[in-house]
Amino acid sequence: SEQWEKNYRLLVKFQQRKGHSDVPQSYMEDDIKLGAWLNKQRQQKKKGKLDRSNEKRLDDVGVVWDVLSEQWEKNYRLLAKFQQRERHSNVPRSYIEDDIKLGNWLDTQRQQKKKGKLDQSNEKRLDEIGVVLDVYSEQWE
Repeated sequence: SEQWEKNYRLLVKFQQRKGHSDVPQSYMEDDIKLGAWLNKQRQQKKKGKLDRSNEKRLDDVGVVWDVLSEQWEKNYRLLAKFQQRERHSNVPRSYIEDDIKLGNWLDTQRQQKKKGKLDQSNEKRLDEIGVVLDVYSEQWE
């Protein structure tokens, strides 16, 4: 549709300007809710309802389809960087790196583990870089 093309052109302009296609949900450009539109495209893809050629075009400008997974990866890479630099993975809760609340994120991973909701492969990866997920049992050993 004509509106889809207009939104897509705005996304391309955004990508060229910012160097990525990670449009914030509330972002607007030229009175178009670009962030909301992109989110709708993600939902359409998830439901299998996004036109294949449109999906390919969005891929070409670097649209991340699974935002939560991408965010987890980004935080994990920051944690691995912290671990290599500091020689441990015991990030203080209030610690921030590259504008990411890394300590809070790690705390959330620990809470997820405690509730049995931490993805097994993610748990394994955290373990591999020396993260202690159950800090209380560690203190008593």
